[in-house]
Amino acid sequence: MDRISEMAKDLGRVLGQTEEYRSLKQAISIVDEDKEVTEVRTELEGIELQIKDLINNGEEPDESVKQRYEESLSRLQTSTSYQRLVAAQANFDKVLVKVNQTIQTGIAEGAESRIIRP
Repeated sequence: MDRISEMAKDLGRVLGQTEEYRSLKQAISIVDEDKEVTEVRTELEGIELQIKDLINNGEEPDESVKQRYEESLSRLQTSTSYQRLVAAQANFDKVLVKVNQTIQTGIAEGAESRIIRP
């Protein structure tokens, strides 16, 4: 298991050096520094808590709460820095999907092989 853990660490190091990961980290930093996005995210969290409390009390959120939520969500989604974050996350996710597919291929090949490798 130690060898597998070491190989996983190596894979993590390599993934951390990809352009997709660097772009994601940069996009996260930009969003974190964007005061408007931070404000909208905080607003959304507050509305979500309000909705959760209403639902937990057996109540349905009224139209004004739903409208505030949708307006805040729309403001977040139209933010340039947030759109960059979403795109960067999608690009990195594609890399991870390819890595997982390659791992699955390796597992299938390993399961069929009679040769045991160190």
